[in-house]
Amino acid sequence: MIIGSPKEIFKGENRVAMTPESAKQLQKLGYKCILESNAGINANFSDRDYKEAGVKIVKNPEQLWNDSDIILKVRGPDKTELSKVKVNQHIISFIWPGQNKPLLENLKKKKVTVQAMDMIPRISRAQKMDALSSMANIAGYRAIIEAGNQFGRFFTGQITAAGKVPPAKILVIGAGVAGLAAIGTAQSMGAIVRAFDVRPEVAEQIESMGAEFLMLDFESDGTGEGGYAKPASKEFINKELELFREQAPEIDIVITTALIPGMPAPKLWPKEIVDLMKPGSVIVDLAAEQGGNCDVTMPNKTVETKNKVKVIGYTDLPSRMATQSSNLYSTNIRHMIDDLTPDKNGVPITNMEDDVIRGATVLHNGEITFPPPKPKIAAIAKLTNKEIKPKTAEEIAKDKIDAEKKAGKLQVMLLIIGALITWFIGIYAPAEFMQHFIVFILSCFVGYQVIWNVSHSLHTPLMAVTNAISSIIIIGALLQMKTDNDIVSILALVSIFIATINIVGGFMVTKRMLAMFQRS
Repeated sequence: MIIGSPKEIFKGENRVAMTPESAKQLQKLGYKCILESNAGINANFSDRDYKEAGVKIVKNPEQLWNDSDIILKVRGPDKTELSKVKVNQHIISFIWPGQNKPLLENLKKKKVTVQAMDMIPRISRAQKMDALSSMANIAGYRAIIEAGNQFGRFFTGQITAAGKVPPAKILVIGAGVAGLAAIGTAQSMGAIVRAFDVRPEVAEQIESMGAEFLMLDFESDGTGEGGYAKPASKEFINKELELFREQAPEIDIVITTALIPGMPAPKLWPKEIVDLMKPGSVIVDLAAEQGGNCDVTMPNKTVETKNKVKVIGYTDLPSRMATQSSNLYSTNIRHMIDDLTPDKNGVPITNMEDDVIRGATVLHNGEITFPPPKPKIAAIAKLTNKEIKPKTAEEIAKDKIDAEKKAGKLQVMLLIIGALITWFIGIYAPAEFMQHFIVFILSCFVGYQVIWNVSHSLHTPLMAVTNAISSIIIIGALLQMKTDNDIVSILALVSIFIATINIVGGFMVTKRMLAMFQRS
């Protein structure tokens, strides 16, 4: 089958759904690839790059749509492209089915099969196809760059001969993929970063990146399905706005990322709070395309308020980094096609029993399949969570005692079985063998107890256990150094040398890992 990727005709869209690298991978799956001429030029991929990757270049867009069995796009087909769609064609792109019902109806008439890259389920197995996260990561990074472009000072604090420059204070609202990317970028540039999210479980992620989590003193969990936030109560919103009013006068830059699937963006930064901000402050509203989190936001524009606060409402942040965006997006699509082609024979199979494929499929052979059923994994997890009730301190203590008793009984049973096996072997084995065999068994038992009781002071339990084993090897080798046998002494010396390398290496790796999270 032939996979084709036309040039994006949406104004300002610089991304391309197929890169030379992804085309090579698609050909390994048994497909032939064609591309409209100059489709990748805005993402710095020339027609020559594609030709070298084995892609056929087509100058006429009508020919590309007509020759292709599968169409890869960034944005869904618009009115001018709908006339080019063939009957029974296969389309993979962003669709936004909840907001584009007329598009689904028009595609239904062509009996096409459509996978929407914005409908990939948020489950572990689908992370490699999660185009929303890929684009949100870029948008979060670019938001800080755009803010820095409009901000009139350094991000990092400096002490110079001319005076002291305080660091910029940045508030990130929403700690999803975009929010965490913004936090990481701002932190690396030396700013003081604060973050807020309605989901309390993200506090640890925020703090691990060196930012301060603004905790709201309110008993509410804003976690919705799929890891997204859910609509908050009026009481919670009032508390939230009270917190933002306190922060607004001292914050220099605000990045808002709050979105709820299938709903307009919640208004979290109203005009009254904008008026409290200092002149020269900047707001970057990543929810501008869905109405914005800020009252002042205007999509695709930068607005300056009366008190000199700049509000950026760009909706094309991923497209402003077209090369990076195209590489990530094309990789997401390639993984999707990989799952659609289990036999690697260039023939896609839309398996509606597969959670990921079913979730992304909004049209199948001309039948609208949106909205999809909830993934089986998520449904099981939700059911399990309903069954689990918070335990009291007494119940937790009782469970701990019961677990210790159970473990003790198991150890006694294993000792009895081990003693019976040893007795059975001792009937037939010579006395010299039994002496060494019993020492070996006791060494294994003592070694196991020693190793698994080591505190995990290193960055992973595995490395801590490995170092514990190496330490035991060194102690054993040192004891063997007393022997008169030169071969045994040499082997003991080699053991000490190798085990020492392992221990030193473990601490060096730990030091390097910790340094990655420390500010210079």
